[in-house]
Amino acid sequence: MTHTDVSGLTQLGSKTDLPASPETAVLERVPFGHAGSLSVVRFTAPEFTSLCPMTGQPDFAHIVIDYIPRDWLVESKSLKLYLHSFRNHGAFHEDCTIDIAKRLVALLAPEWLRIGAYWYPRGGIPIDVFWQTGAPPAGAWVPDQGVAPYRGRG
Repeated sequence: MTHTDVSGLTQLGSKTDLPASPETAVLERVPFGHAGSLSVVRFTAPEFTSLCPMTGQPDFAHIVIDYIPRDWLVESKSLKLYLHSFRNHGAFHEDCTIDIAKRLVALLAPEWLRIGAYWYPRGGIPIDVFWQTGAPPAGAWVPDQGVAPYRGRG
C-alpha cells in the first residue's frame, strides 16, 4: 500500500473559504505513488458555472477532465474550490476551459491531460470546447467521456 505525504496541504481537512477568483484560488498537489502506471484519473464537474463576460448572466457546463499523472495528483478539495471560483468570473466558454486545462498542466506536469467542456446553450447555440496536451501514451486506456451531444429538451 502506498502512503501519501499530505503535510504541506493547506485546505484539506480545514474550513476553507471560496476563492474570490480563479487567479487567487490555490490548487494543491500530492505525490502520485504509482508513477509510470498510465493510470487515467477523471474528474467530472456536471454543474460548472461561470458568467458571460458581456451580459453577466450565468453560463453552465458539464466538464470532464482526464489526465495521466506523472509524479503528482491534484488534490480534489483544492480542485473543487478552484472550479467553484469561476462562479463569479466573467469569461468566454473557450477561455474558461483552456485556463482550467493549462493551470492543471502547469501544476502537475502530467504525462497527458484532456478536458471536454460541454456548455449549455447561450443564445440558442451550445458551445463544446475540447483541448489536450497531445495524443495519449500508447497502452493507456482512455474511456470516452460519456457526455452526449446537446439535443435540447426531449
